[in-house]
Amino acid sequence: MKKSTSTVLMLAITAGAANAGFTSFVIRNGGSGAPDILSNTDYGVPATEFVIDEGGMKAALGSNDLNGQTIGDIASLQITRHDDVSRFTAGSGAAVAPYFNLWVTDGAGNYAVIANEPSNPAFQSLFTTNGDGSRSYDLSFGDLSDKVAKVYETPGWNSGTSWVHAMFGATLTFADIATLEIAPPPASYITDPGNSVGSGAPDELGTNNAFGFNWVFGDTLSNYVSGDEGYVVSGAVVPSPGSAALLGMGGLLVTRRRRN
Repeated sequence: MKKSTSTVLMLAITAGAANAGFTSFVIRNGGSGAPDILSNTDYGVPATEFVIDEGGMKAALGSNDLNGQTIGDIASLQITRHDDVSRFTAGSGAAVAPYFNLWVTDGAGNYAVIANEPSNPAFQSLFTTNGDGSRSYDLSFGDLSDKVAKVYETPGWNSGTSWVHAMFGATLTFADIATLEIAPPPASYITDPGNSVGSGAPDELGTNNAFGFNWVFGDTLSNYVSGDEGYVVSGAVVPSPGSAALLGMGGLLVTRRRRN
């Protein structure tokens, strides 16, 4: 069910609490342990920090506020990053993270993950610098429409023969798949080996609970691991269509505290 404008307004106002509108969860452990998800107020606001310090670790912020809408309905996906990105190679995944994952469906029992590529130069211009040195994404469908959309976590995705490719073509932009509905699969779909859902898919480790929209932290050591400094991010709730103006009224903040 789509959220009403009043519901989105309430979520935006209450977003001073860490993670309002989102749930933080572990996707995958590393070789020696799990990512840490901690509270942090180092930046003067309630926050959650993701400790991603080795290859394989992966965690996310998930929201179901876009469920039932289409990719073309996206009004604004907003998040701000505060930690020092200059410690990473300019333009690398680690320097321009987080990236996002969308679970989508054709309504006939098929699901897939659609992801952006933050290391794609065409996407990096959308990561803007603020007056305080932080960097932000504020992504509408218009921003995404001509950008490459990658397909994962469905049979044939790795060979480009998934149901998404069969419907829309081999090389895809977000405009090509604008009509796909945002919806997470049930845990039974994720655990069925015939559906080719890997351990890096955006679902909660252990429960296999999934969210329609996800900001993702971590992945491979060369691309997204943040090291000892961690990711420091803030962002608003995802809005219903036409409610993007409410985003300035509150925010979700996620930060990472340096380990002792």
